Amino acid sequence: MPYVVGLTGGIGSGKSEVANAFAGMGVEIVDADALSHRLSAPGEAGHAAIIESFGHDVSTPSGEIDRVRLRRLVFADAKARARLEALLHPLIRAEAQRQIGGWRGPYGIAVVPLLIERGGLADIIDVVARSAMSPEEVRAIMATQVDRSRRLAAADDILDNSGAKHDIGALVRDLDVRYRRLATQPLQSH
Repeated sequence: MPYVVGLTGGIGSGKSEVANAFAGMGVEIVDADALSHRLSAPGEAGHAAIIESFGHDVSTPSGEIDRVRLRRLVFADAKARARLEALLHPLIRAEAQRQIGGWRGPYGIAVVPLLIERGGLADIIDVVARSAMSPEEVRAIMATQVDRSRRLAAADDILDNSGAKHDIGALVRDLDVRYRRLATQPLQSH
């Protein structure tokens, strides 16, 4: 299994921006949110499971999942959220592992928004990098996400992307050097 860096952070913390900076350097990326969207598209196993579990009330007239309606439902009802996660998380995990198995570089990035909260792919992550949030973004975190101090405590590396967008590249380059070194070291505790 390749060396896997988990990238996590609260809503609006800039995970996509950081992942894009790594991708721009040729680092392979697996994004749990993108997989969730793809696996819940019409014709996919996740789509059928969602419709079967939640009914056609969560679909649009064209048959796609009404993500706004579903999001409102699951964030208002913990049991509904757990049901949705039970449907999608195994599919996301299997596809993420399949993609990670095909990585060719020394390491890659797994973008997992709820890595700390739900664990999800935690057992295949070698190091966790977390993007920092501004005070406004911290206030915007949904109630289902852990607080900033728990996220920071769980992180091996913290990327403070509260500066200018062009600063992200330098921060990512520094981490890239670190992760390439870690990925090529003999097996040991990271």
